[in-house]
Amino acid sequence: MQESMTTTSFGIDGYRITANHGVVRGIIVRSRSLFGTIGAGIQTLFGGDITLFTELCERTRADAFDMMLDHAEKLGANAVIGIRYDATEVMSSVSEVLCYGTAVTVAREAA
Repeated sequence: MQESMTTTSFGIDGYRITANHGVVRGIIVRSRSLFGTIGAGIQTLFGGDITLFTELCERTRADAFDMMLDHAEKLGANAVIGIRYDATEVMSSVSEVLCYGTAVTVAREAA
């Protein structure tokens, strides 16, 4: 599925929804490694962006997004609308990231 066929809104300009396949999701649970935590702790001493955590969060969100797209494709969808993210700390140093939306089939509107 092309990323251009995903959106946080509830429609895609120039397309009409022809089928609704329901809610799709991608869930990732990740922990921080001991070395990553130590490295990030050192970065906090200097202030600014904690790149180790930024990269971990970005990779986790991307993985959850990709899992959601896989789920949508398995249902026969060619687009996902209403995409949202949620994150929860499961336990100390362990977080869940959920990406979810509505899988739909869309067709280009006649010009």
